[in-house]
Amino acid sequence: MEDMVYLVEQFAGALGWVALAVVVLAVIISNIKVVPQAHAYVVERLGAFHASWGTGLHFKIPFLDRIAKKVSLKEQVIDFPPQPVITKDNVTMQIDTVVYFQITDPKLYAYGVESPLSAIENLSATTLRNIIGDMELDHTLTSRDVINSKIRVILDEATDAWGIKVNRVELKNIIPPAEIQDSMEKQMKAERERRAKILDAEGEKRSAILIAEGQKESAVLRAEAVKETKIREAQGEAEAILSVQRALADAIKLMNEAAPTDQVIALKSLEAFQKAADGKATKIIIPSNVQGMAGLATTLKELIKD
Repeated sequence: MEDMVYLVEQFAGALGWVALAVVVLAVIISNIKVVPQAHAYVVERLGAFHASWGTGLHFKIPFLDRIAKKVSLKEQVIDFPPQPVITKDNVTMQIDTVVYFQITDPKLYAYGVESPLSAIENLSATTLRNIIGDMELDHTLTSRDVINSKIRVILDEATDAWGIKVNRVELKNIIPPAEIQDSMEKQMKAERERRAKILDAEGEKRSAILIAEGQKESAVLRAEAVKETKIREAQGEAEAILSVQRALADAIKLMNEAAPTDQVIALKSLEAFQKAADGKATKIIIPSNVQGMAGLATTLKELIKD
């Protein structure tokens, strides 16, 4: 019986040690922390700031350390609702902004301001009202880049104490009153119609210029063709006259080389006279030498008969 009691006591003691070891192991495991990429943990020890854990494996002392804040170091975007603003010429508009920011100091972000995002929103709205209040409506609608730059600079300087860097600010929408929107739409419609008329006029003008240029080129080509035709006809006539003159010169040359007698010349004269007599002339003047040739021809005829 005593042995049984001893075994039970031994087993209970061993079980207690096992349970204690399990509890200790669980506590150790629960205090091992892994910080993921692009994140940081703000750790407090006994209620005071102790450290900012970066990416990697860390161990927290049980009952002494606690993770006060988990911070994302990625760039974040906040889309604020539309804010009413009044321009310099007393026009009330609704403008909503988008802010791109990044946490650079986890400690300042955790202890610098109670609610960082709400603080950025309020500061953004106040800055926007101050900037728009110094600008007229038309200038506001055409100066988004200027407004974005001014707001970003002011927000970036103000949020340095909070461990935040404002990368850029964008005006998402600028909504003027309904009556001004109607007026702007009418103005834009009139401008589009004016540009359309100008484009039509330019098109008609260009078409007329092209037609005139085409007619001009056609007339020039016709004139060139007529000129070329006349030149070719003149060249043909000149070549024909030159050919006749060359043939006549060759004939004279041949006659001179043949040394014709007076009788041959007389016969050629009679042939020329015959051709002249074949015409329709009513009066023929016979040269004296040809008349002598006629007598010669008669004499020749008699000789042939004999």
